[in-house]
Amino acid sequence: MLQDSLKNIEIILASGSPRRHKFFEELEIPVTIDVRPVDEVFPESLKKKEITDYLAKLKASAFKDLKENQVLITSDTIVYNDGKAMGKPNSREEAIQMIESLSGKAHEVITSVCFTTSEKQLVLNNTTKVFFSELEKEEIQFYVDKYKPYDKAGGYAIQEWIGLIGIEKIEGSYFNVVGLPTHLVYRTLKKLANS
Repeated sequence: MLQDSLKNIEIILASGSPRRHKFFEELEIPVTIDVRPVDEVFPESLKKKEITDYLAKLKASAFKDLKENQVLITSDTIVYNDGKAMGKPNSREEAIQMIESLSGKAHEVITSVCFTTSEKQLVLNNTTKVFFSELEKEEIQFYVDKYKPYDKAGGYAIQEWIGLIGIEKIEGSYFNVVGLPTHLVYRTLKKLANS
C-alpha cells in the first residue's frame, strides 16, 4: 500500500485549494500545506498543456529548500476554450461572460501536476473534454450570484449546480475537472516512493 511506502516521506502540497486538500484526505495521503506566492504569468506563445506545465513548475520554483525526504506537489488547472486559456474570473460580469462562452459546446480542462524532490522534477498533465448544453442567461446569472465561482478556472465547478444542469458528458477524468487528476497523483507517488 502507498501509505506504508510514504511513512518516511513528507508530502508538501503547495495549494490553497480546499478541493485539492480534500482529495489528499480522501486518498488517505497526509500532506503539509505550504503555499508560497508566485506571479502566475506565462509566455503568450504557450498553448494548452504547455501553459499548465509552465505554471506548475513556476510554483515549484518558490521552494529552494527541499530536504531529502520531502516531495513537493504543485499544480495548475486551466479551462481551454476557443484557442485560449481561461483563468479565474475577476468579477461577476467576467464569470457570466466565461460561462456564456462555454455554453452549447465543448472545451478542455487541463491540469498539470509537478512533483519535485531535492534531486529531480517530474511534470505530468491530464486533459478532459467537457460538453456543455445550451444555458439560458438566467441560469448562468443564478449560478454566478449564488455560487460566486471566482476561485475557479473558467468560472464554474463541475460538482456544483451548473454542472448538474449543464454538463451533458465528459471525456476523461472527472476528478481532473474538479482540480486534480487523482489517479495520476497516486500512481506517481507510488513510483517515487518505491524508487
